[in-house]
Amino acid sequence: MKKLLLAFILLAVLIISACGTKTSTKEDTAAPEEKKSETITYQSENGSVEVPAEPKRVILLSGFTGNVLALGVNVVGVDVWSKNNPTFEKEMKDVEEVSDQDLEKIIELEPDLIIGLSNIKNIDKLSEIAPTVTYTWGKVDYLTQHLEIGKLVNKEKEAQAWIDEFKKEAESAGEEIRAKIGEDATVSVMESFGKDLYVFGSNWARGTEILYQAMNLKMPEKVKEVAEGAGYFALSAEVIPEYAGDYVILSKYSDADTSFQETETYKNIPAVKNKRVFEMNGQGASFSDPVTLEKQLAFFKKSFLGN
Repeated sequence: MKKLLLAFILLAVLIISACGTKTSTKEDTAAPEEKKSETITYQSENGSVEVPAEPKRVILLSGFTGNVLALGVNVVGVDVWSKNNPTFEKEMKDVEEVSDQDLEKIIELEPDLIIGLSNIKNIDKLSEIAPTVTYTWGKVDYLTQHLEIGKLVNKEKEAQAWIDEFKKEAESAGEEIRAKIGEDATVSVMESFGKDLYVFGSNWARGTEILYQAMNLKMPEKVKEVAEGAGYFALSAEVIPEYAGDYVILSKYSDADTSFQETETYKNIPAVKNKRVFEMNGQGASFSDPVTLEKQLAFFKKSFLGN
């Protein structure tokens, strides 16, 4: 009887062991990269969107290129402005140029995430190709925008770290500049584009966020009256002196009409006579991302402080 009971127990153990042994399958032995990537939920302006936890093929349809590049995320397609932006020339060398109309081309690029402004077209169709997230220009400040991009690509900590460091460096530079030029000295930001000339408020790229927000430099009252609300204001050459501060940052496109600089009206502006006009490349100046901002900050430090 004891031998029979022992045999029964042994048989039961063998059966249980066999049931607990899982047969290896192709799915089980698949390499990690072959398995479906995990997703996170991003709270966009238009609600929750499931996006890759580690996006590897991002398409940018209207800016934000420098934000994504700064966070070390791979970009496979960009808008024409980003593609031709000299700031990103090296990074954009092998990246395809696309628009919100190039649906077939976008499909071929196999994106796992699409980012653009809220006014892009074909959002519904783009969303069928890959998770698509849009932002309204100017809805949040430039630093918060970078943080949002960081949340979207699951790199919030990295984005916040850059923000903290940039604010610290820009504020420190601002203190040095104000100490040198005076607390009441004013700075205007102008741009020559095509045949037009503009002056800008404190939140319209061209380094305005750095100068007026981070560095706390003063904007001429006349500029504040016309440009702070809309963000920019078109000028005629005759009235430039009314909007020129003690210092002028002049963003110039290579093909712009700069004949106004040859007029006596312009040459007699105090900032011009005192050599306080600092010219920067207009191509790429209309971005407010970390890559652009770092280069603009270096330009302002060199222009105002000589370092």
